[in-house]
Formats: sequence, structure tokens, C-alpha cells
Amino acid sequence: MHLENSVTAVGFWLGTLLPVAYFPVFLSGIDSTGSLSVFLALLALHVTALVIGHDYPGSRSQ
Repeated sequence: MHLENSVTAVGFWLGTLLPVAYFPVFLSGIDSTGSLSVFLALLALHVTALVIGHDYPGSRSQ
């Protein structure tokens, strides 16, 4: 059960902090297939992290 809690915590914090990684992609521009691929990979990783971290107990107000 401890591993599941750790994975949920990592998913939550990754989903929280990952939007910072969008800024360099937006600043450099999405003008090529490579940068579009990087953006879509970041987006897919972000969605996955949000789904995994959804049940993190620290994310709910008491």
C-alpha cells in the first residue's frame, strides 16, 4: 500500500508542477513537428499525472 501512496503523491506533484515546463515550449514557438511533438508529449504526461495523482489525500481541504 505504501508504493501506491508514493505513486499517487508523485503523480499529484508532477501534475501540479509540470505546467512550468510549458513556458519554454511556448516561448520558443510551436513552429515545427519536433516542437509540436514535445508539446503533445508534455500534455500527455500532464494528463497522466493528473489522473494518477487525483486521489492524493493532501489535495483535499479539510
